[in-house]
Amino acid sequence: MVKLLVGHKGSGKTKNMIDFANKDAEECKGSVVFINKNSRLIYDLDHRIRVICMEDFVHITNVSEYIGFIFGIISSNSDIEKFYLDGIMKHADISLEVLPEFIEKIKVISKDYGIDFVVSVSAELEEMIGVNFDECEVLN
Repeated sequence: MVKLLVGHKGSGKTKNMIDFANKDAEECKGSVVFINKNSRLIYDLDHRIRVICMEDFVHITNVSEYIGFIFGIISSNSDIEKFYLDGIMKHADISLEVLPEFIEKIKVISKDYGIDFVVSVSAELEEMIGVNFDECEVLN
């Protein structure tokens, strides 16, 4: 399942993601991965959550490379249950134009590997032109 938190900057998406991730760290039997632009949230997240900072991977510059990065994480840990992608439009030059392609690719990964994704997007639903919300849940 792909779950989306949408809204412009300052609407509380990151705080909600932190709360969801910390709850999942307590309840999940498998691993929780939280990908953020930088390391500023590391102390807000439960120590059981694997935090990945995209600033450490500046050479990942497009959707295909980002999806390959996700596959690399999955291949190194087969018990991942949840991926949190905070502020996805700050990662790998992902923009509203390529967001539909990105969402479709993570839907496939979610289905094929049984991994839930929670993605925050700094935009309103009306701005997400071309995104197919089938098999997605909008959390706000």
